[in-house]
Amino acid sequence: MPKTGRVQAGRKQVRREASAGRGTRGHFLPGVSGNPAGRPPGAGEVAQLRAAIAEHVPAIISAMVDKAKDGDAAAARLLLERVIAPWKAAEPTTPIEGLTGTFTEQGRAVLTAVAAGQITPAQAGQLLSGLGSLARTSEIDQLAARIEALEQGAKDGSSSWTGSRMAASEADD
Repeated sequence: MPKTGRVQAGRKQVRREASAGRGTRGHFLPGVSGNPAGRPPGAGEVAQLRAAIAEHVPAIISAMVDKAKDGDAAAARLLLERVIAPWKAAEPTTPIEGLTGTFTEQGRAVLTAVAAGQITPAQAGQLLSGLGSLARTSEIDQLAARIEALEQGAKDGSSSWTGSRMAASEADD
């Protein structure tokens, strides 16, 4: 017996049988093609071109190397771009003095290092961004600790905040 699913059409629910290769909701099942008679993998123009060139690749590369050795700059450039990975800029690490204390003091130390030429402005931007993220994380930790202390004080009935609020409201009366 074929599986059936319910498909809502307007306000009525219509029962639909699951067709071959589809689930009860009409979606194709994993690994089932929506067009089994379609073009097979590797039948496209690019795949055919690659297959035609495949046996000649060693000779083509050899000819390109010979041209590059003879001074053909385009051949040399093509070989180097395809064979050697591009260089990535690497900035040397530089120790910065004075990265202790408050976040404000640490920010000042970074700016002082830029002014002294110890680090680049881009490095300073990254450091200051990191300090800002760390400061926000620290604020969240402090707020969580304060909330926990207030909740504990409210449980005990001895919260200084609730006590001070009650004293202030009694003074207003």
